[in-house]
Amino acid sequence: MSESRRAESGAAGLAAGVSMGAYCLALAFHGTYPFGSRSRAVQDLGDRYVPFHAHLWDLMHGNTTGDLLFNWNSGYGAPFLADFFGYLMNPFSWLVGLFPRSAVNFPVFLVTLLSIGLSAAVMTRFLGRLHPGPAWLRALLAVGYGLCAWVLDDGATAPMWMWGLVSLPLLCLAGDWCLRGRHWVLGSLAVAVAWAGNFYTGTMATLGAGLVLLLRVLLLTDRPVLARLKVLGRAATMLLLGVLLAAPVLTVALKADKAAQPAPLATYDGPPGLTDYLAQLLPGGRSDHPLPNVFVGVLGLLLVASLPFNRRVPVRERIGWYALLLLVGVSFVWEPTVLLWHGLELPNGSPYRATFVLSGLLVAAAWVSLARRPDLFALVGGAGVVALVALLGHGQSSVRTATWVLLSAGGVLVLGALWLLERGTARRAVCALLTLGVLAGATYSTYSVTVIRDKLPSFQPRTTVSARSLAAYQVIQRADDWPNGRTDPGPHEFTGNDPLLLGGEGGSYHSGNLPRTTAELLHDLGAGWYLDGRHTLSPADPVGRALFGVTTYLDSGPAPDGFTVGQAPAVPLITLRPDGPAPDTTSVWSRQQALLGTTVYRVPQLTPTAGPAPTLHGTSGWSIPATPPGGTWTTFEGSCLPGDQVFFYGPWFNGTVQGLGTRFTGHGRQPMTAMPVRLLGDAPADGRFTVALQTGAAAQVPAQPVGCLDRAALGRALARPAVVTAVHSTGHSVSAQLPPGSTGTALISVPAVTGWQCAVDDGLEQPARSVLGMIGVPLGAGASRLSCTYVTPGLMPGAALSGAALAVLVGVALVTLLRRRASAAR
Repeated sequence: MSESRRAESGAAGLAAGVSMGAYCLALAFHGTYPFGSRSRAVQDLGDRYVPFHAHLWDLMHGNTTGDLLFNWNSGYGAPFLADFFGYLMNPFSWLVGLFPRSAVNFPVFLVTLLSIGLSAAVMTRFLGRLHPGPAWLRALLAVGYGLCAWVLDDGATAPMWMWGLVSLPLLCLAGDWCLRGRHWVLGSLAVAVAWAGNFYTGTMATLGAGLVLLLRVLLLTDRPVLARLKVLGRAATMLLLGVLLAAPVLTVALKADKAAQPAPLATYDGPPGLTDYLAQLLPGGRSDHPLPNVFVGVLGLLLVASLPFNRRVPVRERIGWYALLLLVGVSFVWEPTVLLWHGLELPNGSPYRATFVLSGLLVAAAWVSLARRPDLFALVGGAGVVALVALLGHGQSSVRTATWVLLSAGGVLVLGALWLLERGTARRAVCALLTLGVLAGATYSTYSVTVIRDKLPSFQPRTTVSARSLAAYQVIQRADDWPNGRTDPGPHEFTGNDPLLLGGEGGSYHSGNLPRTTAELLHDLGAGWYLDGRHTLSPADPVGRALFGVTTYLDSGPAPDGFTVGQAPAVPLITLRPDGPAPDTTSVWSRQQALLGTTVYRVPQLTPTAGPAPTLHGTSGWSIPATPPGGTWTTFEGSCLPGDQVFFYGPWFNGTVQGLGTRFTGHGRQPMTAMPVRLLGDAPADGRFTVALQTGAAAQVPAQPVGCLDRAALGRALARPAVVTAVHSTGHSVSAQLPPGSTGTALISVPAVTGWQCAVDDGLEQPARSVLGMIGVPLGAGASRLSCTYVTPGLMPGAALSGAALAVLVGVALVTLLRRRASAAR
């Protein structure tokens, strides 16, 4: 290996080592996993991404009933490939298979850690292509990128987004290859890797790298117009081919997004104040409200500030870089461009998810100054700008004690080291001192932001892997009897995706790709949901469980495990329904009965008897007035047969419900949070009961909020012998033998999501129909066999585009190779 390559490799290793070391040290000081007892599984990391990685482990080890195309564990059967592409395509995620399943938190930690290191290493390489200069100085600047504020506030809890941090400098390198007329094939592969690893942040990284290339082509190089157009054309074809190589990721994701339950409506509150925004450049803090998280450390900040004063950098280059920084900075806070950065859709959450791009541009601009060795005038000028920004940002919530410590102690150290380096004094000692200073500053900054963030109620960690969850996992594994019956992990106490974490086949599912069909079906049958239906729960009532074939389930229980195991009869996965008139589906009770095929509920007429008088709006439901402070609750009376189980259903009711010795609080908020069917108790000897409702504001309940379950009737319905035999399920298919000559409709207890194709006997496959949201297959004049297969929408067109792009790529690579050999021979 040549000396220059050794220097480059050493610099990349230094950047990776310092950034990863600082991150680990900060977590160790904070006592955070894997260096302490505090869990990292905050917000979606605990609710979604750790369970998804546990499911990836199951897929890699053949420990699950589904496959990459379909997930039998969640939502009683849901498409999976879009989730795999969206959440698990960071290449570091696949390390999960090398560790025990019970240690899933550790490889998830490694995804973040290794992405930090790799992004710093690739940024070090790109800075060297941007302008030559000492490799170790590039490495220290790249540490500021690997541990920028976006990583600490946004990326660290979203492992898949961390691939975008790697993609930005990688695509900037691809743009540099376009400038030099080299590596077209490799550049196309870089685009494909960026978009496939995480297309959401990949698009952001592509926009950022494209702006850097435009700056370099249009302003910073002296080339004829035709030569500049050639560079841009080369970049455009490289981008097109790379995107086409990753086409299946995009086509599957677009189809899944179209079929998904819509996200909660998001609105942009407008740009922050200028001083608030400028304060985000200062390290060590975190704002109390959403803002672009952009800081890159004291070294990067001081050098960016010194760029206007660095007379060794051409004026055109100084103006160009500052114009680009200003353009991108403004684009993050102007709604039309906020939409552009986020795929023309305002995200549900922080609207500043693309700010790692600005952090990367800040580091690049800092290197433009540092590579030209800023003199004392430039350094003092930069220090003055930093001091002005700190003065303007004083009093903002993001400016904390750590900020002042880093600016004072770190600023003095950095200024002194850069001045001594410019003078050529004691270079080795200064290099060592500056390296230690960057390591200490990155560690303290990471620690400070983590401490501030983890004090927030919304960042309290979730229970993922613990003694309780491992005990629940073992219970589920022992009881699993799929496809003869479902084992539902409930009670949704560990994460938002317990079926992925614990196994089994449950209704709980938390995903941005959760199908609308699944959410609506579960809601119509009385299950609860969160986040406008993007997080569903399993039914907790006996009929709801029975309809989905749940024969074993976990329920809340006392210590030490915190859960109990329940068992109950249920309908088979596939049943036969005779053709007939459309059933009544005006209430949750009638919809359950329609799918069950028999009457098991008595629905009483309720009479208001006390408290503020409610108003009945026909089938739309009851309006419940607010309860006066200390006043009588709105009270209803009704009657069932003695011994009936009395259930209450108020999906959007926000208040307290009391009846038959039971009292509970519902937190319904339409359409965000829906409450499930809840048991009140057994009807007394005279059958009469009262239900009292207390609410702080006007509320609503359905027209028939109470159902009386005849347990004997339900028992008889579930005791009927199964007529469908030999039910078999593979990764993304299900089949069964039917009694010869069966007619009517085969009802499969699986949500009728788009993509199911079913065939009867030897007939052609046809798209499955929906029967109140479940898969229904008409049997025609008579049938003896049924088979259904799930085909992922968008996969085949995407694969065709990818195959064509791969053929072009291979062809270009072969032609290039042959030309090189012919040239060498000549």
